[in-house]
Amino acid sequence: MSHTLLITGVSSGLGRASATAALEAGHTVVGTVRTPDQAAAFEQLAPGRAHARMLDVTETDAVEPTVAAIEEEIGRIDVLVNNAGYGVEGTFEETPLDTFRHQFDVNVFGVIAVTQAVLPRMRERRAGHILFVTSMGGLRTYPGLSAYHGSKFAVEGIAASLAQEVAELGIHVTAIEPGAFRTDWAGRSMHRVESTIADYAPIFAPIREHRLAMSGHQPGNPAQAGRALLAVIDADKPPTHLILGSDALRLVADARASFDAETAAWSELSKSTDFPDEEQVA
Repeated sequence: MSHTLLITGVSSGLGRASATAALEAGHTVVGTVRTPDQAAAFEQLAPGRAHARMLDVTETDAVEPTVAAIEEEIGRIDVLVNNAGYGVEGTFEETPLDTFRHQFDVNVFGVIAVTQAVLPRMRERRAGHILFVTSMGGLRTYPGLSAYHGSKFAVEGIAASLAQEVAELGIHVTAIEPGAFRTDWAGRSMHRVESTIADYAPIFAPIREHRLAMSGHQPGNPAQAGRALLAVIDADKPPTHLILGSDALRLVADARASFDAETAAWSELSKSTDFPDEEQVA
């Protein structure tokens, strides 16, 4: 079955790979871009089925009119892929508050605005699929990515709650959690905060150097990620979470095991905060 997908951020990375896979499979894709050159290049991928729309997701007043125009001019949006986003690298103490705010404006509030614009029409039709491209960094953390992790953990929570709210309305919700893919995320797309506090150098400097060295050599294949996304939207019972990449599977499992072990170790103290059983309502 052919679908119309709205994918935010299709000029590069996983957004471009997902759009390309969808177009090759015969779907129609509306992709958001930031410049006229990007728009022209995108529409050349599949004339008549690749439609570019200029949109900065942080300009939230423009989101609803853009979605309304897409539905009127191109057709119903069957699938929304919230992909637009970027990363901030820097220790918590050294990351300015305005940098935190902009990270959340793009990665969280932009996602909310687009989803809230698309959702009412899906709800009225009792059909649709909303995908949130988060990260393995929405399920586990590393030093030096507090702003990015905070934004992705926020989207994970939003997606999980939304999935429960719309499950009976014919709408599917899936959080996509990629590991390290061979995109510009760790290169051109990464905002790096200057590090000036010597106390953090022993732990943070090697992490920054390793990430820079790995850029362009990550194990994940973006084209394969695009094909995986198509498998999700074609599934009768799509998952609410899909981890992409063998590295992400391993690293998320390690973090979950550590969390479970610590929870078990402190479980008696956790339970000690309840009122006595006889004072609880059965």
